[in-house]
Amino acid sequence: MPTTDSHKTVAKRGFYGWIVVATAFVTLGLAVGVPYYNLPFFYDYFEKTFHWQLSQITLGFPIAALLTIWIGPLLIPRFSQRKLIVVGTGLTACSLFGLALMTGALKVYFTLYFLYAVGYIFSGPIPHQILISQWFRKKRGTAMGIMYVGVGLFGGAGSFLVRGITERYGFQTALFAMGGLMFLTWPLALFLLRDKPADMEQFPDGLPHPSAELGEGPRTYFYLLRNGAFWLLLLGSVCSIASIGCINVHMKFVFRDAGYQNQQLLDTAWTRASALVLWSSIIGRISIGYLADLFSKKRVMVATYFIVAFTILMLLRVTPAHPASLYIFAVVFGFSLGADYMLIPLMAAEQFGVNTLSRSMAIILPLNTIGQTWGPFLVSSLREHYGNYVAPMAMVFAIAILGAGAISVMPRHQFARD
Repeated sequence: MPTTDSHKTVAKRGFYGWIVVATAFVTLGLAVGVPYYNLPFFYDYFEKTFHWQLSQITLGFPIAALLTIWIGPLLIPRFSQRKLIVVGTGLTACSLFGLALMTGALKVYFTLYFLYAVGYIFSGPIPHQILISQWFRKKRGTAMGIMYVGVGLFGGAGSFLVRGITERYGFQTALFAMGGLMFLTWPLALFLLRDKPADMEQFPDGLPHPSAELGEGPRTYFYLLRNGAFWLLLLGSVCSIASIGCINVHMKFVFRDAGYQNQQLLDTAWTRASALVLWSSIIGRISIGYLADLFSKKRVMVATYFIVAFTILMLLRVTPAHPASLYIFAVVFGFSLGADYMLIPLMAAEQFGVNTLSRSMAIILPLNTIGQTWGPFLVSSLREHYGNYVAPMAMVFAIAILGAGAISVMPRHQFARD
Protein backbone atom coordinates (compact mmCIF):
# COMPACT_ATOMS: atom_id res chain seq x y z
CA MET A 1 0.00 0.00 0.00
CA PRO A 2 1.28 3.51 -0.65
CA THR A 3 2.56 5.37 2.36
CA THR A 4 2.00 9.04 3.09
CA ASP A 5 5.60 9.84 2.18
CA SER A 6 5.16 8.30 -1.25
CA HIS A 7 2.05 10.28 -2.24
CA LYS A 8 4.02 13.10 -3.87
CA THR A 9 6.14 10.63 -5.83
CA VAL A 10 3.04 8.76 -6.99
CA ALA A 11 1.34 12.00 -8.05
CA LYS A 12 4.34 13.02 -10.12
CA ARG A 13 4.53 9.60 -11.74
CA GLY A 14 0.85 9.61 -12.68
CA PHE A 15 -1.86 7.00 -12.33
CA TYR A 16 -0.65 3.69 -13.74
CA GLY A 17 -4.15 2.28 -14.25
CA TRP A 18 -4.48 3.71 -17.75
CA ILE A 19 -1.27 1.97 -18.79
CA VAL A 20 -2.84 -1.27 -17.55
CA VAL A 21 -5.94 -0.52 -19.65
CA ALA A 22 -3.86 0.18 -22.77
CA THR A 23 -1.83 -3.00 -22.29
CA ALA A 24 -4.90 -5.13 -21.59
CA PHE A 25 -6.46 -3.64 -24.73
CA VAL A 26 -3.75 -5.45 -26.73
CA THR A 27 -3.39 -8.64 -24.68
CA LEU A 28 -7.13 -9.37 -24.55
CA GLY A 29 -7.46 -8.54 -28.25
CA LEU A 30 -4.75 -11.05 -29.13
CA ALA A 31 -5.69 -13.73 -26.59
CA VAL A 32 -9.45 -13.72 -27.27
CA GLY A 33 -10.33 -11.57 -30.27
CA VAL A 34 -8.07 -13.33 -32.77
CA PRO A 35 -8.58 -17.05 -31.97
CA TYR A 36 -12.08 -17.24 -30.50
CA TYR A 37 -13.89 -15.24 -33.16
CA ASN A 38 -11.94 -16.67 -36.09
CA LEU A 39 -11.80 -20.39 -35.33
CA PRO A 40 -15.34 -20.91 -36.78
CA PHE A 41 -13.94 -19.74 -40.13
CA PHE A 42 -12.11 -23.06 -40.37
CA TYR A 43 -15.05 -25.33 -39.52
CA ASP A 44 -16.24 -25.82 -43.08
CA TYR A 45 -12.63 -26.53 -44.09
CA PHE A 46 -12.48 -29.23 -41.39
CA GLU A 47 -15.77 -30.56 -42.77
CA LYS A 48 -14.42 -30.87 -46.34
CA THR A 49 -10.86 -31.94 -45.49
CA PHE A 50 -11.56 -34.55 -42.80
CA HIS A 51 -15.15 -35.46 -43.82
CA TRP A 52 -16.46 -34.71 -40.34
CA GLN A 53 -20.10 -33.94 -39.58
CA LEU A 54 -21.09 -30.50 -38.31
CA SER A 55 -22.12 -31.96 -34.95
CA GLN A 56 -18.66 -33.55 -34.58
CA ILE A 57 -16.87 -30.32 -35.38
CA THR A 58 -18.90 -28.31 -32.89
CA LEU A 59 -18.51 -30.98 -30.19
CA GLY A 60 -14.81 -30.29 -29.56
CA PHE A 61 -15.23 -27.06 -27.63
CA PRO A 62 -18.23 -28.26 -25.54
CA ILE A 63 -16.38 -31.36 -24.30
CA ALA A 64 -13.33 -29.25 -23.51
CA ALA A 65 -15.42 -26.68 -21.65
CA LEU A 66 -17.08 -29.38 -19.58
CA LEU A 67 -13.75 -30.96 -18.64
CA THR A 68 -12.20 -27.62 -17.67
CA ILE A 69 -15.08 -26.18 -15.65
CA TRP A 70 -13.20 -26.78 -12.38
CA ILE A 71 -10.13 -24.79 -13.43
CA GLY A 72 -11.61 -21.32 -13.00
CA PRO A 73 -12.89 -21.61 -9.39
CA LEU A 74 -9.83 -23.58 -8.26
CA LEU A 75 -6.95 -21.69 -9.85
CA ILE A 76 -7.92 -18.20 -11.03
CA PRO A 77 -8.16 -16.57 -7.56
CA ARG A 78 -4.89 -18.17 -6.42
CA PHE A 79 -2.38 -16.85 -8.95
CA SER A 80 -1.14 -13.61 -10.48
CA GLN A 81 -3.47 -12.60 -13.29
CA ARG A 82 -0.69 -11.37 -15.59
CA LYS A 83 1.22 -14.63 -15.18
CA LEU A 84 -1.93 -16.58 -15.98
CA ILE A 85 -2.21 -14.58 -19.21
CA VAL A 86 1.30 -15.69 -20.20
CA VAL A 87 0.55 -19.34 -19.49
CA GLY A 88 -2.86 -19.17 -21.17
CA THR A 89 -1.64 -17.63 -24.41
CA GLY A 90 1.13 -20.23 -24.55
CA LEU A 91 -1.44 -23.02 -24.29
CA THR A 92 -3.62 -21.33 -26.91
CA ALA A 93 -0.65 -21.16 -29.29
CA CYS A 94 0.10 -24.86 -28.80
CA SER A 95 -3.52 -25.77 -29.51
CA LEU A 96 -3.59 -23.73 -32.74
CA PHE A 97 -0.30 -25.28 -33.90
CA GLY A 98 -1.81 -28.69 -33.21
CA LEU A 99 -4.98 -27.90 -35.19
CA ALA A 100 -2.77 -26.95 -38.13
CA LEU A 101 -0.91 -30.28 -37.97
CA MET A 102 -3.78 -32.71 -37.26
CA THR A 103 -4.59 -35.35 -39.86
CA GLY A 104 -8.24 -36.14 -39.16
CA ALA A 105 -8.36 -38.04 -35.86
CA LEU A 106 -11.28 -36.76 -33.80
CA LYS A 107 -9.59 -37.72 -30.52
CA VAL A 108 -6.68 -35.46 -31.40
CA TYR A 109 -9.10 -32.67 -32.33
CA PHE A 110 -10.92 -32.96 -29.01
CA THR A 111 -7.63 -33.01 -27.08
CA LEU A 112 -6.43 -29.87 -28.82
CA TYR A 113 -9.70 -28.12 -28.01
CA PHE A 114 -9.21 -29.09 -24.37
CA LEU A 115 -5.82 -27.37 -24.50
CA TYR A 116 -7.43 -24.33 -26.12
CA ALA A 117 -10.17 -24.19 -23.45
CA VAL A 118 -7.59 -24.12 -20.64
CA GLY A 119 -5.70 -21.38 -22.45
CA TYR A 120 -8.92 -19.41 -22.90
CA ILE A 121 -9.72 -19.58 -19.18
CA PHE A 122 -6.21 -18.54 -18.13
CA SER A 123 -5.71 -15.71 -20.64
CA GLY A 124 -9.24 -14.65 -21.54
CA PRO A 125 -11.89 -12.45 -19.96
CA ILE A 126 -11.52 -13.49 -16.29
CA PRO A 127 -7.94 -12.30 -15.60
CA HIS A 128 -8.41 -9.16 -17.69
CA GLN A 129 -11.69 -8.26 -15.98
CA ILE A 130 -10.12 -8.76 -12.56
CA LEU A 131 -7.17 -6.55 -13.48
CA ILE A 132 -9.39 -3.67 -14.58
CA SER A 133 -11.72 -4.04 -11.61
CA GLN A 134 -8.79 -3.86 -9.22
CA TRP A 135 -7.48 -0.64 -10.77
CA PHE A 136 -10.81 1.18 -11.21
CA ARG A 137 -13.93 1.86 -9.15
CA LYS A 138 -15.73 5.01 -10.36
CA LYS A 139 -14.62 4.62 -13.98
CA ARG A 140 -14.74 0.84 -14.08
CA GLY A 141 -17.28 0.68 -16.91
CA THR A 142 -15.36 3.12 -19.09
CA ALA A 143 -12.05 1.35 -18.47
CA MET A 144 -13.60 -2.05 -19.18
CA GLY A 145 -15.16 -0.72 -22.37
CA ILE A 146 -11.83 0.62 -23.62
CA MET A 147 -10.11 -2.67 -22.86
CA TYR A 148 -12.75 -4.69 -24.74
CA VAL A 149 -12.29 -2.49 -27.82
CA GLY A 150 -9.14 -4.54 -28.39
CA VAL A 151 -11.22 -7.68 -28.86
CA GLY A 152 -13.18 -6.10 -31.69
CA LEU A 153 -10.21 -4.40 -33.30
CA PHE A 154 -7.86 -7.38 -33.29
CA GLY A 155 -10.63 -9.91 -33.93
CA GLY A 156 -11.88 -8.00 -36.97
CA ALA A 157 -8.38 -7.63 -38.37
CA GLY A 158 -7.86 -11.33 -37.74
CA SER A 159 -10.85 -12.15 -39.96
CA PHE A 160 -9.12 -10.59 -42.95
CA LEU A 161 -5.81 -12.17 -41.94
CA VAL A 162 -7.09 -15.75 -41.82
CA ARG A 163 -9.01 -15.42 -45.08
CA GLY A 164 -6.04 -13.86 -46.89
CA ILE A 165 -3.55 -16.47 -45.67
CA THR A 166 -5.99 -19.31 -46.35
CA GLU A 167 -6.53 -18.17 -49.95
CA ARG A 168 -2.77 -17.95 -50.59
CA TYR A 169 -1.23 -20.70 -48.48
CA GLY A 170 -4.03 -22.89 -47.11
CA PHE A 171 -5.97 -22.99 -43.85
CA GLN A 172 -3.20 -24.86 -41.99
CA THR A 173 -0.80 -21.95 -42.48
CA ALA A 174 -3.47 -19.54 -41.27
CA LEU A 175 -3.80 -21.55 -38.06
CA PHE A 176 -0.03 -21.43 -37.58
CA ALA A 177 -0.09 -17.65 -38.04
CA MET A 178 -2.81 -17.24 -35.41
CA GLY A 179 -0.80 -19.32 -32.97
CA GLY A 180 2.30 -17.22 -33.52
CA LEU A 181 0.42 -14.03 -32.68
CA MET A 182 -0.17 -15.32 -29.14
CA PHE A 183 3.48 -14.83 -28.21
CA LEU A 184 3.18 -11.07 -28.73
CA THR A 185 1.32 -10.93 -25.39
CA TRP A 186 4.24 -12.23 -23.33
CA PRO A 187 6.44 -9.12 -23.04
CA LEU A 188 3.35 -6.93 -22.54
CA ALA A 189 1.97 -9.07 -19.72
CA LEU A 190 5.32 -9.55 -17.98
CA PHE A 191 6.70 -6.03 -18.17
CA LEU A 192 3.69 -3.68 -18.36
CA LEU A 193 0.69 -5.29 -16.64
CA ARG A 194 0.38 -5.07 -12.86
CA ASP A 195 -2.13 -7.09 -10.84
CA LYS A 196 -3.28 -4.33 -8.49
CA PRO A 197 -2.59 -0.69 -7.60
CA ALA A 198 -0.64 -1.66 -4.47
CA ASP A 199 2.04 -3.12 -6.77
CA MET A 200 2.75 0.45 -7.90
CA GLU A 201 2.11 2.06 -4.49
CA GLN A 202 -1.19 3.49 -5.71
CA PHE A 203 -4.91 3.25 -5.01
CA PRO A 204 -7.80 2.61 -7.46
CA ASP A 205 -8.73 5.51 -9.77
CA GLY A 206 -5.49 7.28 -8.80
CA LEU A 207 -7.01 8.55 -5.53
CA PRO A 208 -4.70 9.51 -2.64
CA HIS A 209 -6.62 7.22 -0.27
CA PRO A 210 -8.36 3.83 -0.47
CA SER A 211 -12.06 3.60 -1.28
CA ALA A 212 -14.47 2.02 1.18
CA GLU A 213 -14.67 -1.07 -1.02
CA LEU A 214 -11.05 -1.95 -0.27
CA GLY A 215 -11.90 -2.48 3.36
CA GLU A 216 -14.37 -5.27 2.56
CA GLY A 217 -13.09 -8.83 2.47
CA PRO A 218 -14.06 -11.19 -0.35
CA ARG A 219 -17.35 -13.04 -0.03
CA THR A 220 -17.20 -16.81 0.20
CA TYR A 221 -18.33 -19.24 -2.48
CA PHE A 222 -21.04 -20.36 -0.04
CA TYR A 223 -22.34 -16.78 0.16
CA LEU A 224 -22.59 -16.60 -3.62
CA LEU A 225 -24.28 -19.98 -4.04
CA ARG A 226 -27.01 -19.18 -1.52
CA ASN A 227 -27.66 -15.75 -3.04
CA GLY A 228 -30.66 -15.52 -5.37
CA ALA A 229 -29.22 -12.58 -7.28
CA PHE A 230 -26.14 -14.63 -8.13
CA TRP A 231 -28.26 -17.42 -9.63
CA LEU A 232 -30.28 -14.93 -11.69
CA LEU A 233 -27.10 -13.32 -13.00
CA LEU A 234 -25.70 -16.76 -13.76
CA LEU A 235 -28.86 -17.88 -15.60
CA GLY A 236 -29.20 -14.64 -17.54
CA SER A 237 -25.58 -14.55 -18.60
CA VAL A 238 -25.47 -18.24 -19.56
CA CYS A 239 -28.57 -17.87 -21.75
CA SER A 240 -27.36 -14.72 -23.49
CA ILE A 241 -23.79 -15.95 -24.00
CA ALA A 242 -25.15 -19.26 -25.31
CA SER A 243 -27.23 -17.37 -27.87
CA ILE A 244 -24.22 -15.33 -28.96
CA GLY A 245 -22.11 -18.48 -29.20
CA CYS A 246 -24.70 -20.10 -31.46
CA ILE A 247 -24.62 -17.14 -33.82
CA ASN A 248 -20.81 -16.93 -33.86
CA VAL A 249 -20.33 -20.63 -34.60
CA HIS A 250 -23.15 -21.11 -37.11
CA MET A 251 -23.10 -17.77 -38.92
CA LYS A 252 -21.04 -19.12 -41.81
CA PHE A 253 -23.24 -22.21 -42.17
CA VAL A 254 -26.42 -20.10 -42.03
CA PHE A 255 -24.97 -18.01 -44.85
CA ARG A 256 -24.25 -21.17 -46.84
CA ASP A 257 -27.83 -22.38 -46.41
CA ALA A 258 -29.07 -18.92 -47.46
CA GLY A 259 -27.40 -19.20 -50.86
CA TYR A 260 -23.71 -18.37 -50.43
CA GLN A 261 -22.68 -21.70 -51.99
CA ASN A 262 -19.43 -20.78 -53.74
CA GLN A 263 -16.49 -21.17 -51.32
CA GLN A 264 -14.86 -17.87 -52.19
CA LEU A 265 -18.19 -16.03 -51.99
CA LEU A 266 -18.92 -17.73 -48.67
CA ASP A 267 -15.51 -16.84 -47.22
CA THR A 268 -15.91 -13.24 -48.37
CA ALA A 269 -19.40 -12.93 -46.87
CA TRP A 270 -18.22 -14.40 -43.56
CA THR A 271 -15.15 -12.14 -43.45
CA ARG A 272 -17.18 -9.01 -44.07
CA ALA A 273 -19.82 -9.99 -41.52
CA SER A 274 -17.27 -11.05 -38.91
CA ALA A 275 -15.23 -7.88 -39.26
CA LEU A 276 -18.36 -5.71 -39.10
CA VAL A 277 -19.60 -7.60 -36.04
CA LEU A 278 -16.33 -7.15 -34.20
CA TRP A 279 -15.74 -3.56 -35.24
CA SER A 280 -19.28 -2.46 -34.43
CA SER A 281 -18.81 -4.18 -31.07
CA ILE A 282 -16.25 -1.45 -30.37
CA ILE A 283 -19.03 1.15 -30.46
CA GLY A 284 -21.14 -1.09 -28.24
CA ARG A 285 -18.41 -1.53 -25.66
CA ILE A 286 -17.46 2.11 -25.40
CA SER A 287 -21.01 3.47 -25.36
CA ILE A 288 -22.40 0.83 -23.02
CA GLY A 289 -19.40 1.14 -20.71
CA TYR A 290 -20.04 4.87 -20.49
CA LEU A 291 -23.79 4.40 -19.97
CA ALA A 292 -23.17 1.75 -17.30
CA ASP A 293 -21.23 4.34 -15.29
CA LEU A 294 -24.13 6.82 -15.53
CA PHE A 295 -27.29 4.69 -15.33
CA SER A 296 -28.58 1.48 -13.84
CA LYS A 297 -26.39 -1.41 -15.03
CA LYS A 298 -29.39 -3.71 -14.74
CA ARG A 299 -31.52 -1.70 -17.18
CA VAL A 300 -28.65 -1.34 -19.63
CA MET A 301 -28.02 -5.09 -19.42
CA VAL A 302 -31.67 -6.02 -19.98
CA ALA A 303 -31.87 -3.78 -23.04
CA THR A 304 -28.78 -5.31 -24.64
CA TYR A 305 -30.01 -8.86 -23.93
CA PHE A 306 -33.24 -8.16 -25.80
CA ILE A 307 -31.23 -6.76 -28.73
CA VAL A 308 -29.25 -10.03 -28.83
CA ALA A 309 -32.53 -11.95 -29.12
CA PHE A 310 -33.71 -9.67 -31.94
CA THR A 311 -30.53 -10.25 -33.99
CA ILE A 312 -31.27 -13.98 -34.15
CA LEU A 313 -34.30 -13.19 -36.27
CA MET A 314 -32.25 -10.81 -38.39
CA LEU A 315 -29.67 -13.54 -39.14
CA LEU A 316 -32.33 -15.71 -40.78
CA ARG A 317 -33.21 -12.82 -43.14
CA VAL A 318 -29.69 -12.60 -44.63
CA THR A 319 -29.60 -13.58 -48.34
CA PRO A 320 -27.29 -12.88 -51.32
CA ALA A 321 -30.27 -11.29 -53.08
CA HIS A 322 -30.36 -8.56 -50.42
CA PRO A 323 -26.71 -7.70 -49.61
CA ALA A 324 -27.74 -4.97 -47.19
CA SER A 325 -29.31 -7.58 -44.91
CA LEU A 326 -25.86 -8.98 -44.10
CA TYR A 327 -24.50 -5.57 -43.12
CA ILE A 328 -27.52 -4.59 -41.05
CA PHE A 329 -27.42 -7.87 -39.13
CA ALA A 330 -23.66 -7.63 -38.53
CA VAL A 331 -23.78 -4.06 -37.20
CA VAL A 332 -26.71 -4.65 -34.80
CA PHE A 333 -25.37 -7.98 -33.59
CA GLY A 334 -21.90 -6.52 -33.10
CA PHE A 335 -23.22 -3.65 -31.00
CA SER A 336 -25.09 -6.00 -28.66
CA LEU A 337 -22.21 -8.50 -28.53
CA GLY A 338 -19.82 -5.76 -27.44
CA ALA A 339 -22.05 -4.73 -24.57
CA ASP A 340 -23.00 -8.24 -23.49
CA TYR A 341 -19.68 -9.69 -22.36
CA MET A 342 -18.57 -6.49 -20.68
CA LEU A 343 -21.69 -5.99 -18.56
CA ILE A 344 -21.42 -9.33 -16.76
CA PRO A 345 -18.35 -8.47 -14.64
CA LEU A 346 -19.67 -4.95 -14.07
CA MET A 347 -22.92 -6.35 -12.69
CA ALA A 348 -21.06 -8.95 -10.60
CA ALA A 349 -18.77 -6.30 -9.10
CA GLU A 350 -21.74 -4.08 -8.28
CA GLN A 351 -23.78 -6.90 -6.76
CA PHE A 352 -21.10 -8.67 -4.72
CA GLY A 353 -18.13 -6.28 -4.49
CA VAL A 354 -14.91 -6.08 -6.47
CA ASN A 355 -13.00 -8.16 -3.94
CA THR A 356 -15.38 -11.03 -4.66
CA LEU A 357 -15.17 -10.57 -8.43
CA SER A 358 -12.49 -13.22 -8.97
CA ARG A 359 -14.64 -15.80 -7.15
CA SER A 360 -17.93 -14.84 -8.78
CA MET A 361 -16.43 -14.74 -12.29
CA ALA A 362 -14.53 -17.97 -11.63
CA ILE A 363 -17.97 -19.62 -11.42
CA ILE A 364 -19.85 -17.50 -13.97
CA LEU A 365 -17.38 -17.56 -16.85
CA PRO A 366 -16.80 -21.35 -16.96
CA LEU A 367 -20.57 -21.91 -16.91
CA ASN A 368 -21.00 -19.22 -19.56
CA THR A 369 -18.43 -21.15 -21.59
CA ILE A 370 -20.50 -24.30 -21.14
CA GLY A 371 -23.49 -22.42 -22.53
CA GLN A 372 -21.64 -20.83 -25.44
CA THR A 373 -20.17 -24.19 -26.49
CA TRP A 374 -22.98 -26.69 -25.86
CA GLY A 375 -25.53 -24.32 -27.38
CA PRO A 376 -23.87 -24.47 -30.83
CA PHE A 377 -23.56 -28.25 -30.56
CA LEU A 378 -27.30 -28.52 -29.85
CA VAL A 379 -28.00 -26.27 -32.84
CA SER A 380 -25.81 -28.55 -35.00
CA SER A 381 -27.79 -31.60 -33.93
CA LEU A 382 -31.11 -29.86 -34.62
CA ARG A 383 -29.85 -28.61 -37.99
CA GLU A 384 -28.96 -32.17 -39.01
CA HIS A 385 -32.37 -33.38 -37.84
CA TYR A 386 -34.56 -30.69 -39.43
CA GLY A 387 -32.41 -29.93 -42.47
CA ASN A 388 -32.56 -26.14 -41.96
CA TYR A 389 -31.92 -23.49 -39.33
CA VAL A 390 -35.48 -22.32 -38.66
CA ALA A 391 -36.28 -24.59 -35.70
CA PRO A 392 -32.75 -24.43 -34.20
CA MET A 393 -32.71 -20.65 -34.26
CA ALA A 394 -36.23 -20.49 -32.81
CA MET A 395 -34.83 -22.40 -29.83
CA VAL A 396 -31.90 -19.98 -29.58
CA PHE A 397 -34.34 -17.05 -29.66
CA ALA A 398 -36.31 -18.56 -26.75
CA ILE A 399 -33.10 -19.03 -24.74
CA ALA A 400 -32.09 -15.40 -25.35
CA ILE A 401 -35.51 -14.16 -24.14
CA LEU A 402 -35.18 -16.31 -21.00
CA GLY A 403 -31.81 -14.69 -20.29
CA ALA A 404 -33.21 -11.18 -20.63
CA GLY A 405 -36.09 -12.12 -18.32
CA ALA A 406 -33.73 -13.45 -15.63
CA ILE A 407 -31.76 -10.20 -15.53
CA SER A 408 -34.95 -8.10 -15.50
CA VAL A 409 -36.09 -9.66 -12.19
CA MET A 410 -32.75 -9.28 -10.41
CA PRO A 411 -32.95 -7.21 -7.21
CA ARG A 412 -31.16 -3.89 -6.87
CA HIS A 413 -27.47 -4.24 -6.14
CA GLN A 414 -26.75 -5.38 -2.61
CA PHE A 415 -23.23 -4.06 -2.34
CA ALA A 416 -23.00 -0.42 -1.29
CA ARG A 417 -21.76 2.05 -3.85
CA ASP A 418 -18.19 3.34 -3.47
